Amino acid sequence: MIRAWEADPSSPLVRRLGKSPEELGTTGGESGCPDIWELENGDIAVIGRDLTDSYRARLPDGAKIAPDERLVIIPRTTAVAAKEDIPDA
Repeated sequence: MIRAWEADPSSPLVRRLGKSPEELGTTGGESGCPDIWELENGDIAVIGRDLTDSYRARLPDGAKIAPDERLVIIPRTTAVAAKEDIPDA
C-alpha cells in the first residue's frame, strides 16, 4: 500500500509538548503517563490509552483506522497544555 505519509520509526523524540504527566497529575507513578512529544522530523508522538477496539465500530463518516494504526486517548488537560507548544502552521 502506498501512502501519502509514513511514520519514520528512526526519528527520535526531541521535546515534550506541554507539561509533564507529573505536572498535570495524570500519572500513576511508574506507568501510565499520557504525553505528547515532537519528533526530530517534526512529527508528533502521543502516549495514551489504546482504545482502538472500543471505537472501531463507531467511527464517524470519513474516519478510518488502518490495520497498523491505533486510536489513542489522552486526557484533555494533556492536549490543552500542549497547545502553546504546537505551531499554528
